[in-house]
Amino acid sequence: MAATQIPTEYAPDWLEKLDGRTRMAQVINARYQCLTNDLGGVEQLSYQQRSLARRALWFEAMLEQWEAALAKGEDVDPGKLTNTTNTLIGLYKALGLQRQSREVSLNDVIRRSQVA
Repeated sequence: MAATQIPTEYAPDWLEKLDGRTRMAQVINARYQCLTNDLGGVEQLSYQQRSLARRALWFEAMLEQWEAALAKGEDVDPGKLTNTTNTLIGLYKALGLQRQSREVSLNDVIRRSQVA
């Protein structure tokens, strides 16, 4: 059964378990595409980079949930918020903060021009 909520504990397959019909899953999957594209494309990434990217997105999603709770006046553990923010910063630094160029073949360029 597909999940409709972000799991409270990280699991490597958390993205696949999200119900792709939900707006949340669509946004998170779009972010994964953006993140991996900025790193040069998912095909160019090592296992380690893909693993860190998934973790970064999970931490980001958790932070957003806690920020939404704070905006509603709910209690959020400030220590958890700070630790998670610092962890996310560390993951982003490990992945790289600058966009990476992607290798594109002539066939890729021709194929894209035919689609457009």
